[in-house]
Amino acid sequence: MTNNDSVNDLTFEQVVTDLEHEHYNSAFDTPLRPDAFEMDDDTKMKLIAEHFTGIMQVLGMDLDDDSLRDTPKRVAKMYVKEIFSGLNPANKPKPTLFKNPFQYKQMLVERNIAVFSNCEHHFVPIVGKAHVAYISNGQVIGLSKLNRIVQYCSQRPQVQERLTMQIANMLKEVLGTEDVAVIIDAHHHCVSSRGIRDAGSTTLTAEYSGQFLIAETKNEFFKYIG
Repeated sequence: MTNNDSVNDLTFEQVVTDLEHEHYNSAFDTPLRPDAFEMDDDTKMKLIAEHFTGIMQVLGMDLDDDSLRDTPKRVAKMYVKEIFSGLNPANKPKPTLFKNPFQYKQMLVERNIAVFSNCEHHFVPIVGKAHVAYISNGQVIGLSKLNRIVQYCSQRPQVQERLTMQIANMLKEVLGTEDVAVIIDAHHHCVSSRGIRDAGSTTLTAEYSGQFLIAETKNEFFKYIG
């Protein structure tokens, strides 16, 4: 059977659904090269330190000064091990799921989860809060894992819309349910520290799926997060 024969055996609806699913998954992935993880962390830190040394030298900084001498190494370690560690799938949190013996079927809401990310356009901080909710389909997740999922998705160069969707997608994957909601309210330093220099504004993004697309359920979520 040829590939064309295989496609012909599928219904039009199946083909469209598969294509939409593939596009949905790829459209919200962080842009990475195929060889992104071929280099080990030590090599990455060494190269980043060398490049950051060049940036500091171009800016006219004196790297012989005691305060500046180790800055390139500190920045390199911070990039790889901390603020961009979410780029590496090896750091993806492992979910701890529990049975739901009490048959709790209402929404569970975790409010005010700290968001510390970085804008991929200027590499300056995005700082705010995430509110996440889900309705159990038979299992519940350890509460700290909700925080870790937000942290993992945040620790990479981001745009807030993608970050919101990535958190929601990971929650759906881990929990095995479509009944998930995510809201992020964040302050962007690319707005406050440069350009327009507006220190008072925040950006709000949201992603709803499953039962949270129903107005009554969504409004209940809004009530819980205030």
